[in-house]
Amino acid sequence: MNPTVLFLGHITHMFMIKCVIRACDILIRQVAGMHSDAAALRKCSIWHEASRIVREEGFGAFWKGNLVTIVHRLPYSAMSFYSYERYKKLLGMVPGLDDPNYVSVVRLLGGGLAGVTAASVTYPLDVVRTRLATQKTTRYYKGIFHTLSTICREESGRGLYKGLGATLLGVGPGIAISFYVYESLRSHWQMER
Repeated sequence: MNPTVLFLGHITHMFMIKCVIRACDILIRQVAGMHSDAAALRKCSIWHEASRIVREEGFGAFWKGNLVTIVHRLPYSAMSFYSYERYKKLLGMVPGLDDPNYVSVVRLLGGGLAGVTAASVTYPLDVVRTRLATQKTTRYYKGIFHTLSTICREESGRGLYKGLGATLLGVGPGIAISFYVYESLRSHWQMER
């Protein structure tokens, strides 16, 4: 497939889906365990939570942190695809893995390593997104750069990587499977042409 078409498709996906799904993501996070009060949790529903968010924080709260999500996705995706191709080449040079019978292993390992690499490099933006999105009525952070500088000043640079280990445990296998399925389907479709 034409690289320009793939790039434009990815950009379209990034802007359209992230803007629509963002509102649902906020609702899911709120409904799925943000309540410490058991009585409030029993009568919790999507509609109840949506109206509470609009009432307390305004309609724009559904897209809090969305700009940083969009800013995060472009380098994350670029890093994922670039490092996946690099890891595939590197793994192909490992004795034993250069055998065509091990193409699945190379795809899984390359995908997992690519996911870990991309997540590690772009994780500070993920932390910023989370901090901006979880602000309620009191706005401690005023934007992407303010959040980055405040975290660095108050928590040192390590504050930008809080929770990275848990994220990598999920990202590695998830991206490994994604790239494996992507490559397998692409190979299958190319053989059918």
